[in-house]
Amino acid sequence: MSMTITGEWLIAAETRAVLDALSAGGALPRFVGGCVRDALIGRTVRDIDIAVDIPPEETVAALEATGLRAIPTGIEHGTITAVSGKRTFEITSLRQDRETDGRHATVEFTKDWTLDASRRDFTMNALYAEGDGTVVDVLGTGLGDLNARRVRFIGSANARIQEDYLRILRLFRFHAWYGKGDMEPDALVACAGLAGGISGLSHERIGAEMLKLLAAPHPEVAVDMMAQTGVLSKALPFAEGVPPMAALVAAEGRIGVSAEAIRRLALLTGKTDAVMAGRALRLSNEQMKALRQRAPLDYEIDDAPSARRAGYERGEAAARDLLLLRAARTGEPINTRLVSMVMDGAASEFPVSARDLMALGMEPGPEIGEALSRIERDWIESDFTLDRGTLLSGLAGRKSA
Repeated sequence: MSMTITGEWLIAAETRAVLDALSAGGALPRFVGGCVRDALIGRTVRDIDIAVDIPPEETVAALEATGLRAIPTGIEHGTITAVSGKRTFEITSLRQDRETDGRHATVEFTKDWTLDASRRDFTMNALYAEGDGTVVDVLGTGLGDLNARRVRFIGSANARIQEDYLRILRLFRFHAWYGKGDMEPDALVACAGLAGGISGLSHERIGAEMLKLLAAPHPEVAVDMMAQTGVLSKALPFAEGVPPMAALVAAEGRIGVSAEAIRRLALLTGKTDAVMAGRALRLSNEQMKALRQRAPLDYEIDDAPSARRAGYERGEAAARDLLLLRAARTGEPINTRLVSMVMDGAASEFPVSARDLMALGMEPGPEIGEALSRIERDWIESDFTLDRGTLLSGLAGRKSA
């Protein structure tokens, strides 16, 4: 029984223009990889990849012959980016690997769809679809594995990993997003034995893979298996033991917050300096700031005043995440009352400004900054009860003394 995929992206005029151009140029174009996989399981298709049985130079000629823009983004590996209307399409010539070094491959173009499918990583990523949406399972295993939510290497797990060590991290990421139940034993054994190859990957690639993995709704099994196979300590040397990811996900569910990669990363970093961890993963400035905000406080959030203080100092999201992280680490239920107090603190506004101090005769400069910090501490220690007048009168009293 044949299967077909559907979707607006498949019948869009921009897509049809690309397919028509390639066909006119002598190619058999087929959709491949993520767009086929995601369409089959009802997920939103974001990137459209197309495989063709002609070399990249002919792909360029076919596109340009019909007025479409062709960008040689990876022409040495057979990849051309086609621009049709407001959409882009990654078009790659069928290929097979001739040499690999654990990260990069020397390829040879082919017209053999089985050879092209065999060089891919997982069976669920080796699915093709004709222009009318008819799915082509060249290897005969992709549809079954996708339906079973089984992330399985094509052929030998050891061989696939040694071609590209990034596939170790991709295995766990794909299981987090697409897998169900236990992971494949042979894949885990291969990952454990070849985990040392992760050290040859760039920090940027490791960081990107980990953030994608941690953003999955349920990364618990993947993270647990990463720890047990030694992969986690290779990817994140600062991670210790088996992190209680399942407890964190459960706590998130209890208060109805969505998956958030930086929150989960903070669980893995523990007491490690956030700046060091962030730099090791080449996080962006915004991500680094978010991770720092989730670093442990120098006080416990164990009552209403401390919760309000944390909310004010770290912001609602970060302070709430600190409560989630503590619940995960201790195994105790998250205190929803303290979550509410965090929100109250985050909404609090310091009632004194520099203008108020200048009205008291203070000159602009460091003195005002120091005074503001001092009375802000007083305000926080009062559990935000001191009003503007009281704070300013206290400052005036200090000045006269």
